[in-house]
Amino acid sequence: MKATLISAAFALFAAPAFAADTVAPPSLNTALAVNLAQDAVAACAADGYNVAAAVTDRAGILLALVRADNAGAHTANAATAKAYTSASSRMPTSAMADTVQKNPAAAGLADIPGFLVLAGGVPVKAGNAAVGAIGVGGAPGGHLDEACALKALDKQAARLK
Repeated sequence: MKATLISAAFALFAAPAFAADTVAPPSLNTALAVNLAQDAVAACAADGYNVAAAVTDRAGILLALVRADNAGAHTANAATAKAYTSASSRMPTSAMADTVQKNPAAAGLADIPGFLVLAGGVPVKAGNAAVGAIGVGGAPGGHLDEACALKALDKQAARLK
């Protein structure tokens, strides 16, 4: 009985200290990630482009990858790298590419391992919080990849409120 009371007292005092030293930011779940990847591939297919779409959680860890049947072999890696880059930077990769082009001091961004500084990666936000990222690769231009990612985000917007 005495041990139970001591354990209960410890739990009461230890829990607040532990909670103060941890973080619990929101992150994208797998179900929505799969839907976003499917929607992006479908959006590009509607425009005649065979692409791959990758979705990561807020830390840049891959949650979903969908590749159109006739998409090139390189598209899966490109989409994954774009999603990782966007998740890591919390910004669209098109903005990063623009910055690198206009500011030679930022050129080193392209040298970060795992980064692909080409348009087609977009953060996934729930309100103002970045909860993940989506990357698309394979359309004939990064701006088209990005457009497909944005269409997928628009389609799933109600789930990101």
